Amino acid sequence: MAAAWEFQLPLAPADLLRDSGPGHYVVQEVLPARELPPALTAFRAAFRARGALAVLQHFDSLYSLLHHFRAVGTAVKEDALELMMQVVSHHSNELPGILGDSGLSRADRLAHLNALKMNCYLLTGLVDAFEMETCKSSLLEADLGGKNKKNRTKTPGSLWEEEREPLLRLLTQLLQLDLRQLWGGLVVEEEFVSLMTGSCYRILENPSIGLQKYRATRDAVTHLLAAALTHYDHMFSATLKITQMLQHFEHVAPVFAQAVSLWATEYGLKTLVGELLREIGQKCPQDLARDASGIKGYATFITEVAEQIPALVLSNMSVLLHHLDGESYMMRNAILAAMAEALVQVLNGDQLEEAARGTRDQFLNMLQAHVCDINGFVRSRVLQLFTRIVQRKVLPLTQFQSVVSLAVGRLKDKSVVVVKNAIQLLAAFLSNNPFSCKLSCADLAEPLKKEVKKLQEMRDRGRSTAVPAITPEEEWEAMLPEVRAATQQLFQPLQEGEEEVLEVEETVESTSEQITGLLRKLNYKSAARLTQKALCRFQGKEPFNGPAEENEEATILGVMKRLYTGSCPGENSEDPPRGNGCLQAEEVVPEEQPQTELVKQEMLVQYLQDAYNFSVQITEALSLISKMMYENCVSVVQEAIEFFVTVSQFGVPQALLGVRRMLPLIWSKEPGIKEAVLNAYRRLYLSPSGDSERARAQGLVNSLSLIMVDASLGTIQCLEEIISEFVQKDEIKPAVIQLLWERFTEKSQCSSLERRAAVMLLGMMARGKPEIVGSNLDVLVTVGLSEKVCEDYRLAQEVCNAISKLAGNPKPALGRNNAPFRLPQNHVLFGCLSETVSKGFGQPSGHWIPFMEAVVTLIYQLAEGAEEICAHILQTCSQQALEKLQEDDEQKADPGVSPSRDSDGTSSLPTFLLTHLVSLVGQVALQQVAYLEVSVSAELRRRRILREEEKSKKRSDSSTKKQRPRSTGNETTIEEELGLVGASADDTEAELIRSICETELLDDKHLFSAFVPLVLKICNNPGLYSDPALSAAAALALGKVCMVSSEFCDSHLRLLFTMMEKSALPGVRSNLIIAAGDLAIRFPNLVEPWTSHLYARLRDPCPSVRQTAGLVMTHLILKDMVKVKGQVSEMATLLIDPEEAIMGVAQNFFSELSNKGNAIYNVLPDIISHLSDPTCGVEEESFRTIMRHLFPYITKDKQTESLVEKLCQRFRSARTERQYRDLSHCLVLLPLSERGLHKLQDNFDCFADKLQDPAVYSCFQTVLARFRRAAGKPETKALAEELERKVSASHNRGLDSAETCQEGSGTPKPEPAKQKPTASARRQPLSTANRDDDFVTPQPRTLRNQKRAQKRPPPKKAIIVFSSDEENSSEDELSAELTEEETPTKTTPITRSSARRLR
Repeated sequence: MAAAWEFQLPLAPADLLRDSGPGHYVVQEVLPARELPPALTAFRAAFRARGALAVLQHFDSLYSLLHHFRAVGTAVKEDALELMMQVVSHHSNELPGILGDSGLSRADRLAHLNALKMNCYLLTGLVDAFEMETCKSSLLEADLGGKNKKNRTKTPGSLWEEEREPLLRLLTQLLQLDLRQLWGGLVVEEEFVSLMTGSCYRILENPSIGLQKYRATRDAVTHLLAAALTHYDHMFSATLKITQMLQHFEHVAPVFAQAVSLWATEYGLKTLVGELLREIGQKCPQDLARDASGIKGYATFITEVAEQIPALVLSNMSVLLHHLDGESYMMRNAILAAMAEALVQVLNGDQLEEAARGTRDQFLNMLQAHVCDINGFVRSRVLQLFTRIVQRKVLPLTQFQSVVSLAVGRLKDKSVVVVKNAIQLLAAFLSNNPFSCKLSCADLAEPLKKEVKKLQEMRDRGRSTAVPAITPEEEWEAMLPEVRAATQQLFQPLQEGEEEVLEVEETVESTSEQITGLLRKLNYKSAARLTQKALCRFQGKEPFNGPAEENEEATILGVMKRLYTGSCPGENSEDPPRGNGCLQAEEVVPEEQPQTELVKQEMLVQYLQDAYNFSVQITEALSLISKMMYENCVSVVQEAIEFFVTVSQFGVPQALLGVRRMLPLIWSKEPGIKEAVLNAYRRLYLSPSGDSERARAQGLVNSLSLIMVDASLGTIQCLEEIISEFVQKDEIKPAVIQLLWERFTEKSQCSSLERRAAVMLLGMMARGKPEIVGSNLDVLVTVGLSEKVCEDYRLAQEVCNAISKLAGNPKPALGRNNAPFRLPQNHVLFGCLSETVSKGFGQPSGHWIPFMEAVVTLIYQLAEGAEEICAHILQTCSQQALEKLQEDDEQKADPGVSPSRDSDGTSSLPTFLLTHLVSLVGQVALQQVAYLEVSVSAELRRRRILREEEKSKKRSDSSTKKQRPRSTGNETTIEEELGLVGASADDTEAELIRSICETELLDDKHLFSAFVPLVLKICNNPGLYSDPALSAAAALALGKVCMVSSEFCDSHLRLLFTMMEKSALPGVRSNLIIAAGDLAIRFPNLVEPWTSHLYARLRDPCPSVRQTAGLVMTHLILKDMVKVKGQVSEMATLLIDPEEAIMGVAQNFFSELSNKGNAIYNVLPDIISHLSDPTCGVEEESFRTIMRHLFPYITKDKQTESLVEKLCQRFRSARTERQYRDLSHCLVLLPLSERGLHKLQDNFDCFADKLQDPAVYSCFQTVLARFRRAAGKPETKALAEELERKVSASHNRGLDSAETCQEGSGTPKPEPAKQKPTASARRQPLSTANRDDDFVTPQPRTLRNQKRAQKRPPPKKAIIVFSSDEENSSEDELSAELTEEETPTKTTPITRSSARRLR
C-alpha cells in the first residue's frame, strides 16, 4: 500500500495539502494543536516497532506540528525535534546495509526513499522553524538591551542552539552515504539536495552566527555543504546562493570566506573560488554603487578570501579588475587588498619567473596609482597595504624610492586619515629600510662621493689600459680601400725600376703565411701580386679555390680577406699560432677580474645612492610632519610624535628639531597627546643602552644635555615639566641624580656646558621633589656661588634658579594655611648672593644682568626681610658708582687719561656701570611689587584666616562650657557680621598693598626716589645716552618702575609710547612692547587709549619687534585685556609675514581665538573691510592667502548665512574693482548651504551690477557650480540654475552697457584700485601712530563718550555696514587728544643724536 504513491518534495508547505496528480502523496488531515501530543506518542511507538518507515503512516501528525508551530508548547516542539533526530539517525545507520543489498525490491527501495524524503523534510522543517524563532528572540533581546540579564531564564532558542550542532553532524553523516541507489542509481534529485542545504543557509542567516561561541556550528555547516558540493553536484546552486547571501547579509562574508577556503584546501573544490569571483566580477559596477550593503558583503568576502587562499584569488584576479574603475570605493579597496595579499604571500622572493615578476610589477603599479585615488578611504587603504608590504619586506628595491615619494606627497593630503597612514608608512619604511641603521644625509654623502670617485677612476683606468677589442673583420674593412687600390695597380703596366721578384713558396700553408705577413706589414701591393701568382700556382686548392668572382680583382680581394680574417689556419710566421693563442688565453683571465670588480663597484654606488635618496626624502618628510604636531586631530599628532621617535632611533640629525618641537605639547589639554609626549621622551631618554647602571645614567644625562644646547626658555620650561613628571613617578634612577651632583661639583670630568646642564637638570628634578635641592643646599651655595662666580655667571644663574624651586608655589592652595618656606635674613645664601652681585657690579660682563635678575628674584622668594637685603645691594652698588665718579673728578686735570669724559667737560660713568645700575633698580622695583602683591598679600590672608579660626574655636569652647541648649539669633548675627568682615578683609588688604605702592615706594623717603630721575634722564635723552645696551636697559627699567604706581605710570606713558614708536633700536622697542603688555594687565584703563600704538608695532620693520608685538597682542587679546576691534586686521597681516616664526605666531593666535565662541566670526567682517581697502597696502593675492586661512574657522551654518548677507550688502558700499573681487572671492571660500543660496538670491540686487567684472562673475560661477555638482534636493538645484541664469544675464547685460557707456558720454565707473604700494611702504607703521602730535595723552573714556554724544548727528536711514566702519568713522577715537586746558603744561622733550654720533 505504501509503495503505491511517491512523496514529492514541495516548493511550499501548502503544496502538500493539494492533490498534485495521481501517485503523489497528499496530507489527509491537519490535526488541531491539542491533539499533537498523543499523535507524537503514537509516532514514537510506531517508530519503535517499525523503525524509520513509521513516518509513512504518521507524516500528517508531524506536518500538523509544523503547521501549528507557533501555537504549540515548547515541550512538544522539543520532543518532536528529539524524536525526528532519533528517526533520521536510525535511518542513517540502517541505510548502508539497505543500499548494499543487491536483492532490494523496487517497493522496498521506494518505501525507504519516501521515508528518507519525509523524515528529512520534517527535520529540516523543524530546523527552519526553530531558527526563525531564535532570530526573533535575539532581535527582541537586542531591543531590550542588557537589562535583567542575570534574571533571564533559558529560552527555547537557547535550548535549540545546543541541539543545532549535533543535528548538522547527523545530516552530514546522511549525505556522505551513496544515496543515488535509492533513486535507482541515477542522480539524486536537486530538490532533495536543496532541502538539506537550505537549512544550512537558513542557519547562516542568523546575525549572531559569527560569534565565537558558535564556531562549532559554523564548522558543522561548512562540512555539510562540503558533502553536498562533493557528492551531489551542488556547485552551481551554491555559487548563486552564496552570491545572493553576500549581497543581502553583511555578516556572512567572513563565514563564507572561511568556508570557501576550507573547501578549496581540504576538499579540492578550487573551481568554486573562480566561480564565485567570476559571479561577483560580472556584477555591474553602476548597480553595485547603488547597493551599499551588497558591496560591503562582496568587498569583505574578497578581502578575507584573499588573505586565506591568495594563490587561488590571484589566478582569478582578472575577472575583478574592471571594478577598479567603478564608483564603489569599497570594491576598489577589496581588490587592492587582494593584490596586496598576493604580493605578500605569493609574488615575493627573488626566484620568481618572468611572468610572475611582470604580474608583481603590474600590481605594484596599480597600487601606486591608487595612492592618488579620488576617494580618501581608498588612498588611506592603499597606504595601509603598502605599510604591510614594507613590514613583510616584500617591496622590491626598484620600487622603494617611488613609493616613498608617494608617501611624502600624501603628507599634504586634505584627509586626516590619509595623512595619518602616510606617517605610519614612512615609519615602516624607516624601521624596515634595507640601507642603514643610521640615515644621516651628511654621513651618507661622504662615502657616496668617495665611491663615485673610485668608480670613475676604475672606468677611466679600464679605458686607458685595455686594448680596444677590434675584430679582424673590422680591421679588414678599415684596410680595404688601400688594399683595393694596390690590387688595381696589378692590372696597370709596370713602370721602370718597379719590377719586384716574388717567388711563390712550395706549399699552400707557407704561401698563405707569407701573404698574411705582408698584409700585416701593410705591404698591400706585394701581397696582392703574391696572391695573383698563388691563384695560378695552386688553382683549386684551399684557400685559393674560393667562389668564382666576377673578375680577377674581386677574386684576389676575396682570398686576401679570407687569409687575413682567419678563415684559414695559416698565420704569420712571425706570430706562431700557439704563441698567439696562449697570449689571448692569458689576457682573458686578468680582464674578467677587473670587470667583476667594476660591477661590484657599480652596485655599491647604486646602493649608496639609493640610501642617500631615501635619507633626503625622509628629511623632507620631517619638515612636513613637524608642522603636523599642532593639528586639531589627536590621532595625527600622536602619529607625528611616534614618527619622530622612530626617526630619532635611526640617527637622523633633523629629528632633534622635531623632538624639541613636540615639547610644548606637554601642556596640551588632550590627555592622549600629553601621554604620547611623555611616552616619546620615556622611550628616547629613559631607556638608554649600557651594561651598567652608571653607563645608562651617563647616556641619559648626555642625551638630555644635548637637548638643552641653545634651547630657548620655552623649551627648557617644557622639559622641566616632563622631567618633574618622571621624578614624581620615580622613573629617574638615583644613579642619574648622583651623576648630576658629581658633574656639578666637578668630581666627574665634564665641560662647562655639561656642568651648567647638570645644574639645570637638578633644578628641573627639584620641581618634582624639592628635597633633591634642599638636602644639598650648602653644596649649591659653597660650590655654585663661590669666588669663581665672576668666571661663569651663567652657572651661578642656574644655581639660583635651582634653589628657587624650594619656594614652591607662591600662591598657596585654598584650605592650606601652612607658613611659606623662608630662610632667615642672615642665612649664608643671601650673604653670598649680595657679595657676588656687588662684586660683579663694577666689572663689565654681558651675563651679569641675567644673573642679577635671578639673584633678586631668589631673594624675594626665599628671604625674610628681602627688601632690606636688596636695599643693601642697591646702596653698595650705587656707592661703587659714586666712587667711580669721584675717581673721574680726580683725573679731571689730565684729559688724556679719562676716556669717559663728555664733550662738555663734565664727568661720566662707564656705560656698563650705568646699564648695571638701572637694570638693578628696575628688577628690584618689579620684584618689590610682586612681593607685595603675591607674598605679602597671601601672608596677610593666611594670618587673618588663622586669627578667625582661633576666635571661632574660642567661641565654640565658651559656648560648650555654658552648655546653651540652643543658639540665639544674636549669635547668628555675629557670625554673619564675621562673614562680612571676612569678605571685606580681602578688599582691605588689597587697598593696603595698593596704597603702599602708590604713596610709599616712590616717595622722597624711599630708596627708589634716588634712582628714578636717572632712569628718566636716560630715557629722555637718547642722543646723550646713545649706547644700545644702556637704552634698552633704561627702557625696561622705566617699564618696571611704571608697574609700581598708577600715578607714576599715567604721567610717563607718553614717554614710554614715544620711545616705543620713535626709538631706532629694535631692543628698546621690543622691551617697551613687553612692558606695555604688562602695564595693560596691571593698569588696563590707563593703557587702553594707547592700544592703537601697540597694534602699530605689528608693522614694525624689524622682524624681532614684530614677533614680540605679535606674542604680546596674542596674550592681551586672548586674556580679554584688549578689545578685539577693527585693528585686529593687523594680526591678520602677520599671516603673510615673510618670517616663518611670525607667521606661526599669527596662526596660533587665530587658532586659539577660534576656541573663544564666535570670536573669529565677529571680527572677520572688520578684517575683510580693512584689508580689502587699497590704502591698507595688502596685495590682492596676499588678501586671498589671509582669507584662506581664516574662513575654515567659520563652521556653523548660521554664521555662514549671516556672512553671505553681510558680504552681499558690502558690495553696495565698495568703491573699487579690487574690493568687488575681494568680496566675491570671500563668497567662494564660504561653505554655502541651501539657506546660503537663498541669501544670495535675496540679495542679488546688491551685486548684480558688479557682475560685468570677469573675476567677480567667475567667482559666482564657481559658487553655483558646487550646487550643480552636489547631489542635493531638486528644488536646490533648480534655485541654483535660476540664479545662474540671472548671474549670466547680468554679466552679459553689464558688458553690453559698458560698451554703450564707452560709445556715449559715459557714466561714472567704479574707482579703479590704486597702485600697489612697494614692500617697504607696506611695512611702514600705521599712519595714526606716526606723527609726533599723536603722542598726546589720550582722553579718559568718560570724556570721550561725552564728546561723542555731543557730536552725534541726527539719525539717518539705516544701512548695513561692518562694525569696523562705524569705529573708524569716529575721528576723535583714532586721534584721542586732550582739550587745551587739560594738556600737560610740561612735555617731555624727545631729542635725537646726530647721524655722526649715532655712528
